[in-house]
Amino acid sequence: MLKHTQKIKELYEDIQKTIFYMIPEKWESLYLYSSVVEEDKNQEVGELFFYYVPKGILRKKPVNVYEIPSKFNIDEAEYLKLVEGLYEKIKLLRQEFKKLELGETWSNLTLIIDNSRFLVEYNYEDLKQSPLSSYERHVIWRCKYLGITLDQLTKEEKEILKRYATGPKILVRTERYNTGIYIKDIENTVDYDTQKSQN
Repeated sequence: MLKHTQKIKELYEDIQKTIFYMIPEKWESLYLYSSVVEEDKNQEVGELFFYYVPKGILRKKPVNVYEIPSKFNIDEAEYLKLVEGLYEKIKLLRQEFKKLELGETWSNLTLIIDNSRFLVEYNYEDLKQSPLSSYERHVIWRCKYLGITLDQLTKEEKEILKRYATGPKILVRTERYNTGIYIKDIENTVDYDTQKSQN
């Protein structure tokens, strides 16, 4: 059972504020994946991506965080600094859990914001020993959390899912934390300048 200190709750709030700031339009739900793996000399490496579903009457296609600069004409280098800042906050979150947990700390998480709820799933998989590549995990994760159907996948992605479905299953410890949104009265639109389009 995960323990949640005041510092961890503050980090949750900080992560939420950062995410809200990073999305330049109204949205309904968000799905984020991040991994943190310790390399030699305790160097932490990993990845982060998230998708959000824009608000609207009709269900819209999820938008990838890395598509935001081109979609909204935002300076890509400046935006990637925000992504890096968000990843640093997730690494800080893991460091806080390391102080509390005996044994191994989680290696990756999925964070979901939907219907004014904040859900985090912590996964304790040994990513260094995983038979799956980062790309394969991304494909499997998208299908699980974003509702991607087979007809939306490429031939290669379908093969990845087939191998995953028929391959050996590894039992992995998972912990979940579910609560209401911590932050109140925040605009979920970014306020930094977009580049002026050239005519």
